[in-house]
Amino acid sequence: MEQSQLRNHLRYKAIHYIRSFVQSKRIGYCGNRVYIDRNVKLLRFPANIRIEDNVVIKEGTRICACNATATLSIGKNTTVGYHAFLFSSNRINIGEDCLIAPFAYIVDSNHKFDREKKINQQANESAPIIIGNDVWIASNVTILKGVMIGDGAIIAANSVVNRNVDPYTIVGGSPAKKIGIRE
Repeated sequence: MEQSQLRNHLRYKAIHYIRSFVQSKRIGYCGNRVYIDRNVKLLRFPANIRIEDNVVIKEGTRICACNATATLSIGKNTTVGYHAFLFSSNRINIGEDCLIAPFAYIVDSNHKFDREKKINQQANESAPIIIGNDVWIASNVTILKGVMIGDGAIIAANSVVNRNVDPYTIVGGSPAKKIGIRE
């Protein structure tokens, strides 16, 4: 397998093995050679988080299973960039061989906003987010509840994804719209 620039220069040191070992005792599953950078937080219900083999999670990332029934899984060989936020109130599944750039925000819930009640007194609505294999999510992307992103798709920087993305499609903008096809 050809290695990316990141993985060519990534050095697993003893501290990374220690972080991975410690998290393996807290989360539902932690695969082999998981690189967990400093200041990564696995929050609230870590037993509902599954991280497969050879995943890289960079500094400042927050991964949260927000309640006792929420699940979050990250597939093999996926990289999660600096300061990404992944918050699951229902289910977030990220496939294999994905690249999630810095400052991505992936959240499967939203507050209701009925006029008759104050917003801070209203319940959340949630729907699963499913991200296929070989997907590139560029920096500062927001992915909202109920979205399915097909295999091989690319999400351009600064996009807001609020609807499904077909396989091998390139989308961008706010809201994200098709801007191309991956050749």
